[in-house]
This record gives sequence, C-alpha cells and structure tokens, in this order.
Amino acid sequence: MNVVALVIGGLIGTVMRYELGEIVPALSGGFPLAILTINLTGCLFLGWFFTVSWGHPAIRPEIRLGLGTGMTGAFTTFSTFSVQTVELIREGHGIIAVLYVLLSIVGGLLLTFAGVRLAKARVKKEGTGTA
Repeated sequence: MNVVALVIGGLIGTVMRYELGEIVPALSGGFPLAILTINLTGCLFLGWFFTVSWGHPAIRPEIRLGLGTGMTGAFTTFSTFSVQTVELIREGHGIIAVLYVLLSIVGGLLLTFAGVRLAKARVKKEGTGTA
C-alpha cells in the first residue's frame, strides 16, 4: 500500500510541478521564478502538513507518505534548483544566482516555519491533534 501511495502522490506532484512551471513566467535575466515558487510552496505545505498530520489518528500513514514524500517530493525539485543555479553562473549572472540561492534557502526555511506555525494555530484553535 505504501508504494501505491507514493506512486499516486508522485504522479500528482509531477503534474502540479509541470503545470505551475508552465504558468509562472520567467523573469528577465533568467531568474527561475517558477522553480523558486514551486520549492517555496512545497516548503510551506510540508511544514503545515506534517505538523497537522503528526499523531492525528484520522490521517493514515499511507496518506502522510503519499502527500508528503510522494506528492511534495515530486512537486519540489532540488536538482532543478541546482542546475538552474549552475546555468545562471555559467551565463554570467552570478548576482542573480546568489539571489536565487539565498531566496531559496532562507525563504524555504521561513516558509517551512510559517507552515508549522499555521498548523499549530489551527490545531490549537480547533482543539484537535497534538501539534
């Protein structure tokens, strides 16, 4: 059942990444806004989802695996982030590359923390779970 959850989640995440990549326009100077948006959104969601679902009896482990590892893992992409950073440097856009790396790392951490805080606030308000 775990493999099925991973495959279904991975399929959904892959399609979401492709579609969002098609919708979000590239910025001047080659700044990879689509992948930044995808990765930051994934950080926010994963921080929120794992906090809400942790120890919640109604959320089965297969759902956590499918949505967390499968969908979010396929949706976000460290390898594309890395390749795009190298390409920016190779094309002489060193400052944009540094900005991209900083926004990705700092933004990712901040949005993960934000997701955790949102989940904790929701759990506290509803009086459910143990976030």
